Amino acid sequence: MNVRNEIKAQIIRTGMTMQQVVDQLSVEYGWSDSVSNLSAKLQRESIRYKEVVELADVLGYDIVWQKRRDK
Repeated sequence: MNVRNEIKAQIIRTGMTMQQVVDQLSVEYGWSDSVSNLSAKLQRESIRYKEVVELADVLGYDIVWQKRRDK
């Protein structure tokens, strides 16, 4: 699954709209309040790790790095 589809799937799972997510990102982190800006970043897969962490936060998720189990 690519970055765009994964993030959009997480937004859908939370029951939020893209506009609600962008509004919350704007308030909490100073992001642009434009849905098209977020959509373009996802389409180009040019979203930065810091932005993904902030996006996960407003969706109610933590990003966890977990060591893989040996096979």
